[in-house]
Amino acid sequence: MRRVHFNDIVDKVREMCMDANFNLSADVTAAYEKAIDTEKSPLGQEVLRQIMQNSEIAAKESMPLCQDTGLAVFFIEFGQDVSIAGGLLSDAVNEGVRQGYSKGYLRKSVVEEPVFNRRNTTDNTPAIIHTEIVAGENISIKLDIAGGGCENMASLKMLRPADGIEGVKQFVVDSVRNAGANPCPPVVVGVGIGGDFEKAAMIAKKALLRPVGQPNARMDVASLEQELLKKINQIGIGPVGLGGNTTALAVHVEVHPCHIASLPVAVNIGCHSSRHKSIVI
Repeated sequence: MRRVHFNDIVDKVREMCMDANFNLSADVTAAYEKAIDTEKSPLGQEVLRQIMQNSEIAAKESMPLCQDTGLAVFFIEFGQDVSIAGGLLSDAVNEGVRQGYSKGYLRKSVVEEPVFNRRNTTDNTPAIIHTEIVAGENISIKLDIAGGGCENMASLKMLRPADGIEGVKQFVVDSVRNAGANPCPPVVVGVGIGGDFEKAAMIAKKALLRPVGQPNARMDVASLEQELLKKINQIGIGPVGLGGNTTALAVHVEVHPCHIASLPVAVNIGCHSSRHKSIVI
């Protein structure tokens, strides 16, 4: 049994929080370089260039890519042959978030109670943590920074099986159309199909952690991703809603088995910063 110390997880999560908020990942940068070449609107092209300039300044000055430094959402694959010395996994992750948002001077955006007393927790905790036990002795940690503007545009619908694939396409495209400029396009669209109510939402969020533009391993799902991307970019919302053919950089679809009477579909939208990082301990 391999042992990992509590403080090692704290240190890694702290650095992830700052890295995600300061630095666009290489996959996102590559997606922008491609979009600048394919965007037909001169204004849209200029917006894309300014987004790139913003990212370069953020990285150079260790400044947040966006004023909304978001809610920290983690997907953790925990090897069954590893143990943590010194504390609990959730405590280590939250301590890392606490330190990262403090050291990085990142805006704290979490309230401790959603309705009756919206008092800020002052350290951006608690994080949202999804944990899965897997084989092996490693801890894989993936972080998504979800800002309020794009997260509020998420949607879920329990379709009828008879609605079929055309119903799924219509719901996804309508969700992005209805979101308009609110999620700060160009966006990355995460789609979860199947499972149940909460599973569909979870895999839609998890889809955003895939490198931007990396197709699903299943050819039929990958084909659906390309069709949805084309349909969404034909809407014409464009970069930051000023028009153009780059409303989305990518569509990522994840599927899961479901009940014979159900067809749940969830859409989760990542903003133009698409802040995601991953490490393995």
